[in-house]
Amino acid sequence: MAVKAIPAPHLGVGRTLKLGRKRPVGRAPHLKLANYLRAALPAGPPTVDYGPKGQPALSNVYQNDQIGDCVIAGGYHIVATETGNGDDLFTATDPQIIADYSAIGGFNPEDPKNTDNGCDEPTALNYWQHNGFANGTKLLGWLGVDATTRAELASALYLFENLLFGVELPAAWLAAPLVPGFVWDVAGPPVPENGHCVIGVGYNDIGVQIDTWGTIGTVTWQALANYFVPQVFGAAYVLLTPDQLAKGRTRAPNGVAWASLIADFDSIGGTVTTPQGFDLGTMRGVQQALNFLGTEPPLSVDGIEGPRTRAAIVAFQRGQNLAADGIVGRRTRAALRNALGV
Repeated sequence: MAVKAIPAPHLGVGRTLKLGRKRPVGRAPHLKLANYLRAALPAGPPTVDYGPKGQPALSNVYQNDQIGDCVIAGGYHIVATETGNGDDLFTATDPQIIADYSAIGGFNPEDPKNTDNGCDEPTALNYWQHNGFANGTKLLGWLGVDATTRAELASALYLFENLLFGVELPAAWLAAPLVPGFVWDVAGPPVPENGHCVIGVGYNDIGVQIDTWGTIGTVTWQALANYFVPQVFGAAYVLLTPDQLAKGRTRAPNGVAWASLIADFDSIGGTVTTPQGFDLGTMRGVQQALNFLGTEPPLSVDGIEGPRTRAAIVAFQRGQNLAADGIVGRRTRAALRNALGV
């Protein structure tokens, strides 16, 4: 079934935006964040906003004004948020977006009339876990988040810098002007034909700040509880990459059951490297270890001893009262093993 187009006069006369989120056809083997949260989880700040560093990529509609690739656009808006907040912003090109939409949703740019049919989140997440995004990042996996629980949504955003939402939009949301700072509140029943995918980039007292069609606005906490839940075919996920897992460990070292989470990721096909697997005889292993221990922002695990890696080594050595020479010798490796508990 062809995806639905909606008028977008703010883009110009006759312009439209497209929907394109399908209801998931089955329940993929994803895990739930609530199963790993502990009472020791530290309270996050009252407001969080990871959006600014994701610009200008977050303002890119990623072809979603022409095709029903909202799920693909959402995934790459999360990539922009994560890489931007790591000071290495990645913006996907149109051919990269089309390639993923084709692989995930069966889109053929030579025959858009018959193949522009949208896609669902689990299918896309499975693809990105096994094949990676266009920047080379592979998902470790994803967790289901309870959209009726404000604390759980806020914890996910604070720890991992993203949320991915699937929703069937009420008609009133599409009738209202889409301008920066818009607010989506409870406004009538969800409409099955209005399937859409958006991402969360922050939260405040009103609700979660989202990016949809390249525009930042807010969905209220009550609207999240009403529309972004399985009972009305909505969904909420948090995506985990190696860098995001490292950041989460830093922000809540004792507030999440990390060992259980990693084991469960591995049991459904993940490949999360644990400290026992770090080869401290290589620069790549040293980078993994420093990230695990909380280097912020996380280092690129590329095996190259660049300025940031050397600075992180020096900082670790100073914290261990070692000679701060940036050289990973016998004593530094021993200190790393001790700090990792291996």
